[in-house]
Amino acid sequence: MSQPDAPTGPPATPADDPGHPFARLADFVAVPRVAGLALSPDGRRLAIAVQTLDAERKKWLPALWEVDPEGRRPARRLTRSAPGESAPEFAADGSLLFLSARPDPSATGGAEPERALWVLPPDGGEARPVVTRPGGVGGFAVAADTGEVVVVASAMPGAADAADDERRRTARKDAGVSAILHEAYPVRYWDSDLGPAVPHVFWAGALPADDPAGQPPEPVELRDLTPDAGPPTGAGESVTLSPDGRLVLRVDSVPDGPAGRRDRLVLVDTGSGESRVLVDDPLADVHSARFSPDGAAVVCVRETLTTYAEPPDYTLLVVDVASGEVRDLTPGFDRWPSAPQFGAEGDAVYFLADDDGRHALFRVELGGGEPVRLTTDGAYSDLQVARDGSALYALRSAYDEPPAPVRLDPRATGQHPAPLPHPGALPPLPGSLHEVRATAADGAEVQSWLVLPEGASAEDPAPLVLWIHGGPLMSWNSWSWRWCPWVLAARGYAVLLPNPALSQGFGQDFVRRGWGEWGGAPYTDLMAAVDAALERPDLDAERTAAMGGSFGGYMANWVATQTDRFRAIVTHASLWDLDSFVGTTDAGYYWEKEWGDPLVEPKRYEQNSPHRFADAIRTPVLVIHGDKDYRVPIGEGLRLWYDLQKRGVPSRFLYFPDENHWVLTPGNAAVWYETVLAFLAEHVLGQEWQRPDLV
Repeated sequence: MSQPDAPTGPPATPADDPGHPFARLADFVAVPRVAGLALSPDGRRLAIAVQTLDAERKKWLPALWEVDPEGRRPARRLTRSAPGESAPEFAADGSLLFLSARPDPSATGGAEPERALWVLPPDGGEARPVVTRPGGVGGFAVAADTGEVVVVASAMPGAADAADDERRRTARKDAGVSAILHEAYPVRYWDSDLGPAVPHVFWAGALPADDPAGQPPEPVELRDLTPDAGPPTGAGESVTLSPDGRLVLRVDSVPDGPAGRRDRLVLVDTGSGESRVLVDDPLADVHSARFSPDGAAVVCVRETLTTYAEPPDYTLLVVDVASGEVRDLTPGFDRWPSAPQFGAEGDAVYFLADDDGRHALFRVELGGGEPVRLTTDGAYSDLQVARDGSALYALRSAYDEPPAPVRLDPRATGQHPAPLPHPGALPPLPGSLHEVRATAADGAEVQSWLVLPEGASAEDPAPLVLWIHGGPLMSWNSWSWRWCPWVLAARGYAVLLPNPALSQGFGQDFVRRGWGEWGGAPYTDLMAAVDAALERPDLDAERTAAMGGSFGGYMANWVATQTDRFRAIVTHASLWDLDSFVGTTDAGYYWEKEWGDPLVEPKRYEQNSPHRFADAIRTPVLVIHGDKDYRVPIGEGLRLWYDLQKRGVPSRFLYFPDENHWVLTPGNAAVWYETVLAFLAEHVLGQEWQRPDLV
């Protein structure tokens, strides 16, 4: 593809001021990041986790901060350690529990500390560890009324207790053994190998109080509630406790066919250890469960298993704990509810769902009726319900707002509350956010977000970058540090973020339009969105690029095989050979439901796999992949890179030996953006290639 007649830089913007956090990548990666939210039982304290760079600027460290629920006092920091702290949760007495691998000040010996459960007293003072396990603590749950605790921790097969577990781990290490013998599928998940240790659920009970004389409390004795948990997935990672601490509700992964899995709900009596299945649906995964305030009922998500003909569908179930009777709470609701929980009185359920490019908060009465949307713009998460019913709290973000804590009315509609004072607020962004709508070839409406840089005008139109989301069953609706369009806007690019067919939040039929036909409606929807955006005089139709990651990387590859309209393609963690991908990803059974067995039903592979159309690629391509990516294995990136090189397509390969599906370390994240910007500058702006210094 021809290049501009003369090299030209992007239009100057206020972001060129070195003081703006998006002007330099080193400043951008140093912006504090809010994640995680917990509300105290009395409703007077909010705890959030805030990630900041460590002193060497090599990793992000989470610390816990307190936020005033009334918004009157500034936030204050609660914890500070080199390993950091995460997963805050208040106990019934107001103490704050969290996970950390910080060293125990009272411990002796030089062993590297594992992640443990710590407690910070309600009236301040020093935090102390309360639950430890060989291999570390992976998660925990707290009984709302009693403060009793269960923890999730891995255990070696056959280990009788913690001492035996540690002995077996040490024996493997001393013998130099890293091998894992698998007897069932799957064998890994995202970026982690499964086994030989698997998650178990342990009863910790009431945690010991601080000794008035300052003596360390007795160690907590753990009791295994799931002694029969075995490979490949053990007792699972997701648990919740009934308010009175009598029952543990966990997600249990069970076989579904020769190499498939599905999730069901299992109740465990914390006193006797006896378990019983609460919900087991052979046609669906059941997950995301929460108890009612009185513990008599459970609300959960039912996600239908996909088939060759049908995508998943979601609804909320209310389940009677005593009888197991199940009732559909959201029949006919044409959105996908998630993260449900009961209101303070137990007469309503709050949940989140994608809706028209937003991730909104809904309320539905337990007695029935249509769900009511309570929020306008933004994407909500980490919902917390005040126990007196006076308020809701959540984190809210949008494409022009990083996550921040907010207070909400439990019943009012049309809400968009101001953030509570917190660390991590940004200065004005280098541009503006707009909404664009297009009409697809079949008449469907395609919604998009458009980030427009400052200075763009009809006289000086901005180059346009099409960013395609992953999933594919998701939508652009919230702030992203990994895919932050403002980094590009600070350099003069406009960024288009469309929600094409397969995106959720636009109804079941909108998803069906692209089911099993990724190269069909998703592609034509993207092109329709680009065409609609380029009708604006402040965008330059001659200087465009396309990029995406995961499914978005698949689509970037597909775009490269179908059109020459873009000057550059950036493809991250992308699917290239669908047959190869399905056989090597961490959960092949999930994708084969949609695509079929390639030896029996090859049609969708032949029609939709980008590698079959490699000869058509003329556009320069930047390939990016991490070696620890088990969701889209590195072989996809290697094969794509080889196919481009042998065809003489201008291309580069940014390879991360120690990153996974994402790029999680600050240095590599900065290099990622730096390389993408250099590639776009070369091919979109016509500038000379500038190889990033550190690669």
